[in-house]
Amino acid sequence: MKRHIPGLHTGATNPDDYLEGLFLVCVDHVNYRWHPQKPCFLIRFGILEPEELRNLSISGRLYCTPKALWRLNWFLRDFGYDTDLLGRDEVDEKALLGLRGIVRTSRKTLAGRSFLNLDGFAPSAEWESLSLNGNRGIPDEKRNSNDLQLHTD
Repeated sequence: MKRHIPGLHTGATNPDDYLEGLFLVCVDHVNYRWHPQKPCFLIRFGILEPEELRNLSISGRLYCTPKALWRLNWFLRDFGYDTDLLGRDEVDEKALLGLRGIVRTSRKTLAGRSFLNLDGFAPSAEWESLSLNGNRGIPDEKRNSNDLQLHTD
């Protein structure tokens, strides 16, 4: 049986392909993916701010390789993950659900495939001061090089 699907030939992209910038988000879904070289957490964030993007979500990966653990730690710390679990080197997927924080994203293309990078994190309490800088949902190519840089301590 043949089916006509309008727009199939154009290679329509995922809506979150265009979401680059600074967002206040909530963790909606987490899934650990084991891989011999690159285990990771697949995370879907629901956008809370800016208001006009509230019903959308963005997804990204946080790798668990020894070289990438600093970024996972940064995410967990800034999103208010349980310090007792973190101190025991444990990540409970259920404990991640509902955590809120700020994420900065960018789009990268490698070998013809486009990926959403999770470039930085900050506690949700900093949203008001960070969003005043005008970086909410603005593509990187339209930002001034002097714009906000999230802390990396």
